[in-house]
Amino acid sequence: MLKFLEGVDRSLVYKLVFMHTVVIALSNYLVQFKFNLFPGADIPFFGEFPLAVAAFTFPIVVVATDLTVRLLGKEAGRAVVALAVIPAIIVSILVVWGGGAPIEKALRIGAASGVAYGVATMLDVYVFQYIREKFTEMWWAAPAFSTVVANILDTYAFFYTAFYPAPWVHAVALNQSITKIVVGLIVFLPTYGLLLGHLRKKLGRTL
Repeated sequence: MLKFLEGVDRSLVYKLVFMHTVVIALSNYLVQFKFNLFPGADIPFFGEFPLAVAAFTFPIVVVATDLTVRLLGKEAGRAVVALAVIPAIIVSILVVWGGGAPIEKALRIGAASGVAYGVATMLDVYVFQYIREKFTEMWWAAPAFSTVVANILDTYAFFYTAFYPAPWVHAVALNQSITKIVVGLIVFLPTYGLLLGHLRKKLGRTL
């Protein structure tokens, strides 16, 4: 796996691994806390729009992965994901368990997180690179498409592994996917664009 890092700033990769681990662990702790976005409402099919707080944190991982692929290449992006999976699972279990959850619940959330993160983020790397190569003049196309794909896959893989057959899992997974996509596109996609522009000026080259 470390051969992916040949010619790459390893210190930057390890910082990204640390950031991924922290965000995933935080998201797995926050996923236990649910709330209704529109309390008292009766929106057809969505009801009160139940959500888990983690909807607002995980999109950071997707944007960070996309920026990694843009800066360092697909192989480095894969290496970051591969290096972060095991630490993220372990830290997630400890954080959830330390937060008062039963060990069985902590283990299930940790395992679900590892499966969802690994599959969704690896796919994110490939989708981002594919779209980037097809639409070279549209900087926003690759992160936008990968945000949609990765967040949907991560959300459904995680919730159905961690919480099925809880009666609320279907509604929360759907609402969580929608919210993560909206947050990713409205908040983190412009952030990606600003960071990309800043790095282009700083490095003096096209990325």
